[in-house]
Amino acid sequence: MNGHHQQNGVENMMLFEVVKMGKSAMQSVVDDWIESYKHDRDIALLDLINFFIQCSGCKGVVTAEMFRHMQNSEIIRKMTEEFDEDSGDYPLTMAGPQWKKFKSSFCEFIGVLVRQCQYSIIYDEYMMDTVISLLTGLSDSQVRAFRHTSTLAAMKLMTALVNVALNLSINMDNTQRQYEAERNKMIGKRANERLELLLQKRKELQENQDEIENMMNAIFKGVFVHRYRDAIAEIRAICIEEIGIWMKMYSDAFLNDSYLKYVGWTMHDKQGEVRLKCLTALQGLYYNKELNSKLELFTSRFKDRIVSMTLDKEYDVAVQAIKLLTLVLQSSEEVLTAEDCENVYHLVYSAHRPVAVAAGEFLYKKLFSRRDPEEDGVMKRRGRQGPNANLVKTLVFFFLESEVLTAKEKKTQLDDRTKITELFAVALPQLLAKYSVDAEKVTNLLQLPQYFDLEIYTTGRLEKHLDALLRQIRNIVEKHTDTDVLEACSKTYHALCNEEFTIFNRVDISRSQLIDELADKFNRLLEDFLQEGEEPDEDDAYQVLSTLKRITAFHNAHDLSKWDLFACNYKLLKTGIENGDMPEQIVIHALQCTHYVILWQLAKITESSSTKEDLLRLKKQMRVFCQICQHYLTNVNTTVKEQAFTILCDILMIFSHQIMTGGRDMLEPLVYTPDSSLQSELLSFILDHVFIEQDDDNNSADGQQEDEASKIEALHKRRNLLAAFCKLIVYTVVEMNTAADIFKQYMKYYNDYGDIIKETMSKTRQIDKIQCAKTLILSLQQLFNEMIQENGYNFDRSSTTFSGIKELARRFALTFGLDQLKTREAIAMLHKDGIEFAFKEPNPQGESHPPLNLAFLDILSEFSSKLLRQDKRTVYVLEILYLILYVYLEKFMTFQMSLRREDVWLPLMSYRNSLLAGGDDDTMSVISGISSRGSTVRSKKSKPSTGKRKVVEGMQLTLTEESSSSDSMWLSREQTLHTPVMMQTPQLTSTIMREPKRLRPEDSFMGVYPMQTEHHQTPLDYNTQVTWMLAQRQQEEARQQQERAAMSYVKLRTNLQHAIRRGASLMEDDEEPIVEDVMMSSEGRIEDLNEGMDFDTMDIDLWQQQRCDGGITFA
Repeated sequence: MNGHHQQNGVENMMLFEVVKMGKSAMQSVVDDWIESYKHDRDIALLDLINFFIQCSGCKGVVTAEMFRHMQNSEIIRKMTEEFDEDSGDYPLTMAGPQWKKFKSSFCEFIGVLVRQCQYSIIYDEYMMDTVISLLTGLSDSQVRAFRHTSTLAAMKLMTALVNVALNLSINMDNTQRQYEAERNKMIGKRANERLELLLQKRKELQENQDEIENMMNAIFKGVFVHRYRDAIAEIRAICIEEIGIWMKMYSDAFLNDSYLKYVGWTMHDKQGEVRLKCLTALQGLYYNKELNSKLELFTSRFKDRIVSMTLDKEYDVAVQAIKLLTLVLQSSEEVLTAEDCENVYHLVYSAHRPVAVAAGEFLYKKLFSRRDPEEDGVMKRRGRQGPNANLVKTLVFFFLESEVLTAKEKKTQLDDRTKITELFAVALPQLLAKYSVDAEKVTNLLQLPQYFDLEIYTTGRLEKHLDALLRQIRNIVEKHTDTDVLEACSKTYHALCNEEFTIFNRVDISRSQLIDELADKFNRLLEDFLQEGEEPDEDDAYQVLSTLKRITAFHNAHDLSKWDLFACNYKLLKTGIENGDMPEQIVIHALQCTHYVILWQLAKITESSSTKEDLLRLKKQMRVFCQICQHYLTNVNTTVKEQAFTILCDILMIFSHQIMTGGRDMLEPLVYTPDSSLQSELLSFILDHVFIEQDDDNNSADGQQEDEASKIEALHKRRNLLAAFCKLIVYTVVEMNTAADIFKQYMKYYNDYGDIIKETMSKTRQIDKIQCAKTLILSLQQLFNEMIQENGYNFDRSSTTFSGIKELARRFALTFGLDQLKTREAIAMLHKDGIEFAFKEPNPQGESHPPLNLAFLDILSEFSSKLLRQDKRTVYVLEILYLILYVYLEKFMTFQMSLRREDVWLPLMSYRNSLLAGGDDDTMSVISGISSRGSTVRSKKSKPSTGKRKVVEGMQLTLTEESSSSDSMWLSREQTLHTPVMMQTPQLTSTIMREPKRLRPEDSFMGVYPMQTEHHQTPLDYNTQVTWMLAQRQQEEARQQQERAAMSYVKLRTNLQHAIRRGASLMEDDEEPIVEDVMMSSEGRIEDLNEGMDFDTMDIDLWQQQRCDGGITFA
């Protein structure tokens, strides 16, 4: 017995371990178990039972004796006693790599088990009965692990049985058709034996079908019906997910209201995970249009619930609900009413992008979806196109729903306004008195006077009611400190203070009296408040704050300049800076009030003639106020800092150079440009308070997570702060290079601020393309330096951080658009700055090692595709552009670097290849000149090109005026002029176009740097090199070819001089380019000019070769 138990334990352990490890040999394991079952089914079943027990996390073991003599309920009770519930973990919920795939392996094992047993064992009325009975009992256990594991096993077992039942149904249909076909044959041709076999097979299939249906009913009623309402959301989700699979897989048996009702009921589940499973299950059904007829009753009953789920608090659920409604709309447009559709339409404005996208797709399908092909054919026969008809229909609906009032309707509207004014002019003061303590009702009531016909107060002799209204408004101002109420009072006074009406004087006197009282009270309270010397008393602070809030609310809509509020607010703010203990709300409202003071003074100066003293006073106050705001940027309170930042951005924007636009040159003394320290502090604020993780800013005062609405509001606030600073960048109030710290956040915070940053890039590029390009490359350099500081110079180029920088560079490159002509100078400057940065830091190990920032060329290569391809009419400018690029590459290279051919130089090779890939095959290869030193040595046996070649006359332009300076620059660098072992034959530069040669690896690398001879050689001057090259001419038979070459070069030089004289006219000429045939041999082939030539010709050609080495190749 012990040996037997040990054997069982080993077998069981093997089964559990295989599933746990997720081995791919699942079928072989199941086959072994089946063989064991055929040999001794009790032992095999005991292993399977223990497998389910162990998968539940129970350490207990069901023995053979327990299996023979105990009922399932007793076995489960025994296992429950041995279950360790202290940890609460079991395989389905455990974390870690070994449990990561356990659930999928567990489900796969059950599916493979049923599939391998479907032809014999499952019909023996023993194995399936035992397993189903055990799983049903475990699913009713109080132990969560047993219940969860057994429910998953039972549902997957049911899914496997549904697949078996579907196969049996298909086989029965096939057998029935075969039987009918055989029976319909003539008696002489009918095979009776075959009929009997088919009848016997159909009977057997029917019996098997009945068996499977009994098993499915047992599982459904014993497990599903109880567990789809389980207390655990994961268990409920499993049941709904599987029933969706059953209905989709075997719709004839399961897609009916008896099963659909469970999905409909569960859509009201309190857990979003379960609701999401309901929607995904239904999507699979509605996607198949053949099943729509079976879903009509369900749709009519649960449609309202699905529509309401578009507003689900879980965004994932809302998205799937909208997608489900889109499928419903596609299946039948009549199902959804106009009200249902309108509930989805407004979601296109959702702050959550996936919801907005899903709603947009629904709207598109509703308004612009094409009809079926048959309907399109009918429309075409009637002379109308489907899509256009939809557009016209939508446009007609728009005009039908729009209202344009007739003269009669306008008169009726004016009469109604008069009647309402007469009514509320009398009733409103009474209503305000009655609800004076209710802030919300008062705020709403105070909206009414803004729409009054104010003439009624005079014509209707209602002045006493106006006085009553003004008294009630004054009382409300004294009672309330709520901002909304005070602003409503301020707006009401503003509406009543209309100089066009005779009531203006009456209202203006009342307003002046109110402001006089508030200003006097504020000055008196402020003097006592600031003279206390000790920590301010809370009552005094409250009085100062409430009075300041009232004054600020009125200053927003009224010019209170004559009360000179700047002095007292300045004193208050300055004291707050000196002492540092000023209440935050007082500081916030003092800043806002002072901001209004500045703006009202500016408006007054702008609208009327002003003296120089007024300008100087405003200039002084404005600059002092900016300094105060700058001090408060470092305040400990975040709200104060945000207020100071917002006001500073507004002030800087208003008093920038834009203030003089529209002929207001007299305001030039007011122009204020922030210094570098202020710009730095503004940028630091953005980096510290805008570019933060969501979790860093979503804790409420009690330490709990804020709700979703608060998160959205906080994000909206941060977006406004970023937009305010980006506006300063766009209008060149601050230096454009400050945008580098903004641009580098583009990928990391794309979801939150991507639209703002992208628009800023676009606007800055419109202002200055070159400076924008320099800013973009600066942002990449900053990210590269940050990565170096974190990981060191020996970082992994395949790391996530480096890949992220490359991806950001790729995104930056895409923003340059497709018009390379417009951005050619900017791209050239970008590459220039990138190359300088890559070679700026020399390697401390010596010149034979790569520069420390060489890997930056990998990032820079993302912009190579934006280099301008060759244009025949702008070739002169392009030559200069690519010449600059290559000069900067050559400038930073040393001879020792060219000897190093290790992986550390891969970024350089990659960048070089990206430049080579940018050439154009139509006319010339500009970048190929970079590799000319390693690619121009041609074999004398090689055949020249046989096709006729043409040369653009514009290509003869070789920059004669710049040649001396350019050549002297290159020839003065000794490290790049070491004589190679085999001097290269100069490349043809202006007469023929040759097929590109396939480069050897060493040639490809040394195309950028010259190879050094093994022996030390001193640099040779220009004439020495020419003499050495002339000494290589050893074939006398080439003399005739040399003469032809010399004649062609004379012709070429004539063309060059003529082209240079034409100068700039070549760039602007709209004529077709002039082409000419040159150097065509009598045999119709182009001979190699490098075979031999006289000294004068070689002089020209070597000069051209040096130009080619600089990055220009005339093809």
